[in-house]
Amino acid sequence: MKNSRMKNSRMQNYQMKSSRNTQTEPFSSNAIRLSVREWLTAVAIVVVIAVALPEVWKSIETFVPSADYRIPYELSEDYWLYSQFCRSVCDQDNTLVIGDSVIWGQYVSQDQTLTHHLNELAGAERFVNLGLDGTHPMALAGLIQFHGREINGEDVILHLNLLWLSSPEADLQTEKEFRFNHPRLVPQFKLRIPCYTESISGRIDILVERKVPLLKWNRHLQSVYFGGANLQQWTLENPYSNPLGRISFRLPESSDAKYPDAESWVTRGRSQQSLPWVEPESSLQWEAFQRLARVLDARGNRVLVIVGPLNEHMLDPDSVRTYRQILEKIETSLKEMNLDYSLLPLLPSHLYADISHPLGQGYAMLAEQIWGKLTRVE
Repeated sequence: MKNSRMKNSRMQNYQMKSSRNTQTEPFSSNAIRLSVREWLTAVAIVVVIAVALPEVWKSIETFVPSADYRIPYELSEDYWLYSQFCRSVCDQDNTLVIGDSVIWGQYVSQDQTLTHHLNELAGAERFVNLGLDGTHPMALAGLIQFHGREINGEDVILHLNLLWLSSPEADLQTEKEFRFNHPRLVPQFKLRIPCYTESISGRIDILVERKVPLLKWNRHLQSVYFGGANLQQWTLENPYSNPLGRISFRLPESSDAKYPDAESWVTRGRSQQSLPWVEPESSLQWEAFQRLARVLDARGNRVLVIVGPLNEHMLDPDSVRTYRQILEKIETSLKEMNLDYSLLPLLPSHLYADISHPLGQGYAMLAEQIWGKLTRVE
């Protein structure tokens, strides 16, 4: 009986202590609990770091674009770098030349590009190569809208490559999924792109990255120093290397041609093509180009649109006929938009590397045409 009373007494004491502990200490699985004020302080510190770190990085990473600089081909998707390039060349009495690989100069060296020949005619480093490989009009519109905000009140030459209207696939209208260039630059929700099947979460990630400098900076680090891999992938592939040792704070120099030592399409034995053109009225790419032109105009830029010249020598007669009809419609639309424009002349056949890219001598001839247009306007 005595033992039973002692057990009951111990049980009551334990229950009382347990009850007091329950009342004084809220349940939590965390070793450290923060108050509301402490949580707000922690969040504020993280936000400050997220905003300040990319800005500080701009001042410590060496980036001094040389004459005839163009974004290295292997960094074509480093939009942080493109933004930095825009910032470095704006407000310096430059003329910015914007477009796809035709402006970038896919088959020619840096001293044979369109901007190089324009600078030779101007007698000064006035024209800047803001071309980026693979930027179809829809991607180019996103590039300038989200990563080229520094382009305000500038002289701009904007290239229109009608090759992007040459088929439903090039115009991104096919229902069958296929990989196209720069998907992170196209509209994610505002426009339906039939061949673009990114998941909802993936699209949201892209939209968030556009708004958060820290995420764009992180992708820049991956592109420049880790071959496009994230830190986890890189460390798994290089378990004995120090990732900090990869960061040199120096950006790579401008790259040479994607396809050096190119020859004429005739010399390489390329044949004529029949292209299933998309009419401008139903073209997603043409709509995107018009949107881009309106964005540049709204920012107070003085825009000259240059069109072509597509290699008509490489098209069969029916394709040439359709192309010229489309060209007339494009010209009418440019007039209606009150845009200054120039239809570039067809080059001799041997001056094209393929259906849209000139060779060095071809760029020199186009530069003379554009320079004549600019000097007449001035």
